[in-house]
Amino acid sequence: MKDSIIILCGGGPAPGMNTVVCSVAKTFLNNGYRVIGLHGGYSGLFSKNPRTEDIDFFKADAYFNRGGSYLQMSRFKPTDEDFEKNFNLDLFKDNNIKLLVTVGGDDTASTANRIAKFLEAKKYPIHNIHVPKTIDNDLPLPGNAPTFGFNSAKDEGAHLARTVYEDARTSGTWLLISAMGRSAGHLALGIGEATHCPMTIIPEMFNKTAISLDKIVKLAVSTIIKRKITGIPYGTVVVAEGVFHDLDPQEIKDAGVNMTYDEHGHPELGKISKAVLFNDILEKEFKKLGIKMKTRPVEIGYDVRCQDPIAYDLTYCTELAMGAYELFAKGETGCMVYVDSDGEAHPLYLKDLQNAEGKIPPRRVNIEGGTAQNYYANICQYITPADYEAAKAYLPNPEEYDFRKILGW
Repeated sequence: MKDSIIILCGGGPAPGMNTVVCSVAKTFLNNGYRVIGLHGGYSGLFSKNPRTEDIDFFKADAYFNRGGSYLQMSRFKPTDEDFEKNFNLDLFKDNNIKLLVTVGGDDTASTANRIAKFLEAKKYPIHNIHVPKTIDNDLPLPGNAPTFGFNSAKDEGAHLARTVYEDARTSGTWLLISAMGRSAGHLALGIGEATHCPMTIIPEMFNKTAISLDKIVKLAVSTIIKRKITGIPYGTVVVAEGVFHDLDPQEIKDAGVNMTYDEHGHPELGKISKAVLFNDILEKEFKKLGIKMKTRPVEIGYDVRCQDPIAYDLTYCTELAMGAYELFAKGETGCMVYVDSDGEAHPLYLKDLQNAEGKIPPRRVNIEGGTAQNYYANICQYITPADYEAAKAYLPNPEEYDFRKILGW
């Protein structure tokens, strides 16, 4: 029987999923392997009747440059009992599978780490290699290398945000944009910087003070009033959804929002509009201050996950796929593939990336780095001590809205 590999996709979609899967398929087919696609993410590995299909050249060639994921995805996370009782080893034996390729973000990588340990402990001769995916850009790759999908999502997010900014300028209003990013603010900051947004609020900003709804609102007010006193009656504020993820759940409840949680313990932020939530709270603040201000909410989220990948990700995902083959040919396993700026593939061993709980921790924005510091120092606009006197026309105590004092910077 011909040697085979099997590929699965976990978590949520990102531009480039099909590029990775189909490029892996083309590469391994070209080297004499049978390629099997597994639908349903990890649920297929722990099912007696997994849904699989062969991926041939024609299928790979038809889908490699499309958005979405031909292989159906899942957020299924196996329990310890699943590993002991439900791992479908027969799937591997019956199909002579030599390699499991997993494609996904931090949760998928953490499960890949568990699978690597399980296979090693059971002495099953199956290699596994993980390909890092997420529009959140929060997997710990060296040299600030992006995860695939991030640049395509940022490109589309910036396209939407600059259209929204033009609407704000044209109509003389303020539009509040919420951007995806459960654990990190990379996408929000990328969109904010690309569109010269006068304020981007990300969880990493609160490195010297506790995050709160009051501080989030005051940052937005600081920007809006700063522009008002300088004669600019419009703008946008970008907020990473992660700021709500980091809030005390009681504070969110006190704001009138009831959160539900997924099976991993994450607040199901996708079920509520963070932009609407933020807009409602900000409107209440302006009413309290006696200021007439027109604001409108805009959500950027699911509309950037399944778009066609831009050229950057088409190339990058192809290199990741070829890198997965190169690592496998060298006998590597239990690792995440990393491709450096020269296109060279390297293994990042999952066991070396894990934290004390065995999970792969997210990479957050380096708030002290040049990208963030230069943006907040030069493009953002907000109240400083020099604005206190002018701001008194709108705010009883402008010092409370001083950007650096709010954050303790």
